[in-house]
Amino acid sequence: MDEVWPWLATLPPPGAGTGTATASIPLAASPEAEGASIVLQADCTTTADGGTAVVAFSIAVDSANGVARRVLWTSEAFAAASEVAPRLLLLAQLLDEVTALSPSITSLRREPDASSSESKLLDAEVVSAVIAATGVDDGSHFFSLALLMRLFWLCALEAPADLGFLFFQALSTDIERALAGCAPAALGGLLLSVGPDVEERFMRSLGYMLAKWCLLREMQSAPKPPAKPDVACLSYATEVHGLWVLRGYAPVLAIPRVAGATSPATITALPHELPEEPALRYGLVHQQLEAVAQVEYAVSVRDNGFIVVGVHVDNIRVRVVRLGYSKKDDTGTGEDDVDDDHVLDGERHFPSRIRLWVGPRFGSSYATGPSLGRSTGNPEREVEMTRTVKGAFSGATKLGGDPRVKAKMRSSSRARNRSWRWEQEAEGSAGVFEGVLCDPATGTEVSSWRPGSREADPRSGMRRRYGGPGRAFSKMRGLVVAGDELPEEVTWRVGREAEGRTMRWRLGLKVWLSYLPNEVRSRHFETRCVEWAHEVELPLMATTPL
Repeated sequence: MDEVWPWLATLPPPGAGTGTATASIPLAASPEAEGASIVLQADCTTTADGGTAVVAFSIAVDSANGVARRVLWTSEAFAAASEVAPRLLLLAQLLDEVTALSPSITSLRREPDASSSESKLLDAEVVSAVIAATGVDDGSHFFSLALLMRLFWLCALEAPADLGFLFFQALSTDIERALAGCAPAALGGLLLSVGPDVEERFMRSLGYMLAKWCLLREMQSAPKPPAKPDVACLSYATEVHGLWVLRGYAPVLAIPRVAGATSPATITALPHELPEEPALRYGLVHQQLEAVAQVEYAVSVRDNGFIVVGVHVDNIRVRVVRLGYSKKDDTGTGEDDVDDDHVLDGERHFPSRIRLWVGPRFGSSYATGPSLGRSTGNPEREVEMTRTVKGAFSGATKLGGDPRVKAKMRSSSRARNRSWRWEQEAEGSAGVFEGVLCDPATGTEVSSWRPGSREADPRSGMRRRYGGPGRAFSKMRGLVVAGDELPEEVTWRVGREAEGRTMRWRLGLKVWLSYLPNEVRSRHFETRCVEWAHEVELPLMATTPL
């Protein structure tokens, strides 16, 4: 797949003359002698007067038994003399189409009466500028990823079933190579350019393909060791408008399990306890973690010879989305009703622990700190006590006994508990913000609990966790942590000699996801953990008044 991008640069071939010249390059081939193969074909047409040359691309299937080539997909016709190279125009169309096929239930649909230019989600000039700015492998890995995604949707929706098997059989290594080679700078640059709405749809379209890929890997072989990061867990970080922003996306199956879990080795090996169990396994596979961490920084220069760098959490948003379609998307007819009320919609993994850290680049000595803004958690327990006393008097008995007084007392207490407990810590030169989800009924930390441990079982208290007044998550099955929850600032001091320079700082996010049954009956429990870390820029110039 890597050779496709440089091959496209040779089109149209020089001196092709008038008429149409056809060239093709294989994408995937069956190892069987009579098997099919998938090719990318280019048709270069030149007018008789030596005028404009036009290039059109198509994806087709060749069979070894003499059957004519079957075209599955055709691109627009691109002018070879366009200001944007034809291969960049092709890349923009591929990205636009895979974004439109996003399986997000809540995604916005294109207006059917919109013109072709208005309905496009990605602009070719934006894509061209991003590829030119990053210069990572000349866009080879990024184009390979876009082509693989479009090919996947062709195999899933339009091609014969055997081509879907051929896709994963022949191109599984190409998927991993494209993911590993697609640098965060290229991915992040494009996603920032198209905006958060298009970014969400594109990443869910990619996440659906990766969910199928991870499921096939898990069914065919043993899972990877938890300590090894998976290439399917994509992320990027940037500095924009005084914020450091880190965004991460990961299919649930790509997130390693926490060591020590006593659940089955693979999600496909769950026991068939009830008829709902196969559907539960399918639902848990088609889920994706989406995390956003926004950290606001401020730089102030003090008269006594040092610079103060302060950061505080602007927003942390963590959500596990279900990769699925509404009924209208599935059938193409009927009411536009969404199956959000389906019983399995609430059977999702949920964040049970979050760890965000920020600080100077590892090994740097120019900053002193951090100085934390919150003490170690020592929560007060607010108790309301009610006492009720009931008494009764009995006179002398017939046998001459003394009079007696009987009294009964009852007491009740009520305490206020919070589901999430947030703390600050220091790790080297980095400041750490960490939150842990506790079962509101027992106080057990969900992320560290294991079946058979001495801690109280949180499964009962975490049922129906998306409803009721004491729920720890929003109705959209997500978690939002804003400045009202973490208002304290963490600060560092830097010498005045660094004023005016731009330093590299590190920003990281670690998320634990747990699953406990919500509405259905199941023994399944697991905790998974994913970690992202990036470097961002810090300009040491005063941004706040003295």
